[in-house]
Amino acid sequence: MYRPFRVVAFSLAALATAGAALADPPAPPAPAKPKQVVIISFDSARDISQWKRSRALAQRTGAHFTYFLSCVFLLSPETRTEYTAPGRSAGKSNIGFAASKQEVTERLEQIDLAVHEGHDIASHGCGHFDGKDWSKADWLKEFSSFEHILENAYAINGIAPEPEGWRDFARHAVVGFRAPYLSTGKALYEALPAAGYQFDASGVSQGPARPAASNGIMHFSLPQIPEGPKSRPVIAMDYNLYVRHSGGFERPSKADEFANRTYDAFRAAFDKQYAGTRIPLELGFHFALMNDGAYWNALEHFAGEVCVKQDVECISFRDYISRQDAAQKQASVGG
Repeated sequence: MYRPFRVVAFSLAALATAGAALADPPAPPAPAKPKQVVIISFDSARDISQWKRSRALAQRTGAHFTYFLSCVFLLSPETRTEYTAPGRSAGKSNIGFAASKQEVTERLEQIDLAVHEGHDIASHGCGHFDGKDWSKADWLKEFSSFEHILENAYAINGIAPEPEGWRDFARHAVVGFRAPYLSTGKALYEALPAAGYQFDASGVSQGPARPAASNGIMHFSLPQIPEGPKSRPVIAMDYNLYVRHSGGFERPSKADEFANRTYDAFRAAFDKQYAGTRIPLELGFHFALMNDGAYWNALEHFAGEVCVKQDVECISFRDYISRQDAAQKQASVGG
């Protein structure tokens, strides 16, 4: 009495097997997404404690940073006249100089440690002057001052011993620049390739943007990202957030609120790219602890979550360029 049921069951199974045989072959797997790149940088790179804190963050997360160094912080009050800015007398700077020879010694030590840990040392010029009206010759003078002071920092300040390989690093490893105040112009972009730089990170874009090459220079831009209750765009840099949150004045009682707002903005900008086309996300900081360290606290929270992901790379500008160059060479050989 059970035979008809068995026949029907067999027939259904046969039809299912035949249907499977006639179905379209499975689609090829979708290409893997590229890793999400995050580029974190610091301007001026002054305070020794913040050097140590940033390096410790890198060690915890596997990140590599770019430090845009202002060379006046490699000059003590006694050696400040080694620097002469375009159109100014010797020993003048918008951001002062190192407080002492001992401070210069400690900063040089931090730079050397950072270099050996794989971080990128780049130029922020020297005296943090607004060069929007400078000529190409003025910019070349500023670049020359930076190179001279960095290469000869130990000798200028009478600090010994000079680490082995220091001068080779100073002559060849500094390949990037960010203009003070993000203030640029035609003369700067003429001077950068003439001075041997490979990248400029002085731009600002509406949202994350892929870097573009022009005149032998790779141009990076800090993005404007939505922030705050009204999601108004703000440049993804601590100083701009500081001005947005408290008008550029300290409000330590709101440090936690500002840190949370900053983290939320960073994370939302990251998540959008991470789930989308994965355009590199650039974030900028200073060594100043604005609003009681709110922005550094947000940075550590953010980097501690995203830089440790397997499909995320928190790398320096120099690393990004090196990888692009390697990919182009491989494609050229393959073609």
